[in-house]
Amino acid sequence: QVQLVESGGGSVQAGGSLRLSCAASGRTFGSDYMGWFRQAPGKERQIVASIWWTGTGSYYAEPVKGRFTISRVNANNTVYLQMNSLKPEDTAVYYCAAGPTLRYDYNYWGQGTQVTVFS
Repeated sequence: QVQLVESGGGSVQAGGSLRLSCAASGRTFGSDYMGWFRQAPGKERQIVASIWWTGTGSYYAEPVKGRFTISRVNANNTVYLQMNSLKPEDTAVYYCAAGPTLRYDYNYWGQGTQVTVFS
């Protein structure tokens, strides 16, 4: 059973930065990819970025390209999301997830962490 624990959310002024962390334990078959998703009030959960534990593949949603960077440290099973040049529209609950593909079918989820960007 994969367990994911996020940290690093908070409130920041527009233009600022935050770094989210996701500590993973119990990695198993079918959890080779790690992703960050977000869900704003009244909107569907959407993928933000994802990365492969053992390769070089990564994915970024268009709204965050050039501003967000996903990275991993395999030694401590932690995935990060560095968020720069934050905008009010980035405000959402951010979730860490694990799954078998780069973009779809994520089946393990963290509890979520709130990110609020104020202007």
